[in-house]
Amino acid sequence: MAAKIPPPGCTWAQRPKHIILTICLTDVKDPVIKVEPGKLYFKGVGGTEMKEHEVEMVFFKPIDVEKSKFGVRPREISFVLEKQEEGPYWDRLLETKVKQPWLRVDFKNWKDEDDDEEEGGAQGQDLEEMMRQMGGLGGAAGGAGAADMGDLAKKAYQRPSLDDLDIDDEEDDMPDLE
Repeated sequence: MAAKIPPPGCTWAQRPKHIILTICLTDVKDPVIKVEPGKLYFKGVGGTEMKEHEVEMVFFKPIDVEKSKFGVRPREISFVLEKQEEGPYWDRLLETKVKQPWLRVDFKNWKDEDDDEEEGGAQGQDLEEMMRQMGGLGGAAGGAGAADMGDLAKKAYQRPSLDDLDIDDEEDDMPDLE
């Protein structure tokens, strides 16, 4: 019996229109990424031990593949997935209610539904700018294999990180130590 390929660590956060998903795997070689309205598939070799990782995520609700974007970077693979329906936040990322040990909430990028109304449009504009810089899924939508990803992966190394989002730093509110 063949050993099961382990999933990479993943984090996610959301906004009214988007899901921010990160596959936390460094130095990924020849990634296979398939984004469909109801799911995302990833397979690639990476990490400190350069092991193979694979995951298929079936989403809680559908996404708009044409408007979704991703970038392959040296330290991670970042996705901004556009929800098909803007509106209330999803209860969870995956269709299954079973907690997955490889999937965590990205608290650095998380905002509650209430926070978005108070922020105004500034944060949304930053997210839109980041998506423009990431580029589209291009030929990767549907069933692109590793061969199709070579040029896209090379271009993606120059993309911005999610650190560009306008997110308050809680440390700024802390008093100085005496």
